[in-house]
Amino acid sequence: MSAPASAGGDAAGEIVNAGREQVHVVEEGPADGPPLLLSSGLGGAWFDWRPSVDLLRDRNRVIAFDRPGLGLSPAAIAAPTLRREAAILAALAERAGRPVIAVGHSMAGFHVEALARLRPDLVRGLVLVDPSYEPDPHAFVRFAALATPLATAAGAVLAATRLAKVLGPLGRREVLKRTSRRDEPVPDPVVRSVYGRGTVLGTVIAEDAAYREQAADLLRLRERRPFPAVPLVVLTALGDVRGEDKKRAWSEGHARLAKMTPYGGQVDLPDSRHMVQLDRPDAVADAVAEVLRAEETV
Repeated sequence: MSAPASAGGDAAGEIVNAGREQVHVVEEGPADGPPLLLSSGLGGAWFDWRPSVDLLRDRNRVIAFDRPGLGLSPAAIAAPTLRREAAILAALAERAGRPVIAVGHSMAGFHVEALARLRPDLVRGLVLVDPSYEPDPHAFVRFAALATPLATAAGAVLAATRLAKVLGPLGRREVLKRTSRRDEPVPDPVVRSVYGRGTVLGTVIAEDAAYREQAADLLRLRERRPFPAVPLVVLTALGDVRGEDKKRAWSEGHARLAKMTPYGGQVDLPDSRHMVQLDRPDAVADAVAEVLRAEETV
């Protein structure tokens, strides 16, 4: 079941059921093209992928979506957990009709890796775009489930007082200044329509609270479920990492992720900040093409 939704001046989107949740989905490209499923980082929106989609949509069926409560998606029913995110991705991959190339940015790297381990039948390859990497994840106290209702309430208060319309877009601008060399890929009214929502601000707080738990849950999943023998490309942004030691450690961590499969590779991007899909959309497109080429030899 789906219903049309405005994508705020971008390509037409729709609200679709994904398991117990509803998410905003924007799909472009030929219906018979290789399906790509794009998942944004913490607090991200579908339009973060706009420059990359422009390079991918001619030959690929590109599916970008907003996690529950983010972008134009309705508020979540369940708290943000690794299992919930993998289930949403699985539902969207099944909707695509055949195995997908899953592309995950930042925290969504956790989610697409979990999908590959839990449902290898739905994944033909992965691209991790400057993914989150935790060498020793732990969550001694699990409070994300408790924090989610509080975050939702905080978002409702911000919306009711109209502070969300000021704080949300302002926060987005400040984050983008530090994580990208580019301006927003869509007009300001689109950004305000998303980040002025109290639901979005509450969801960002809830996702941040769930970060450590998801990292720890992924570590346990790695111990139980092998990574499938599929192509994998890891893109490493170094343009906003300060100090040679930190750059080396970040690159080496991503190299370990690339070694999860014998068909893995890593690309360092010294000129790109964290929002690689904005700064270096060509690198994202090249990584997808590399996965498709490598798939022919697997």
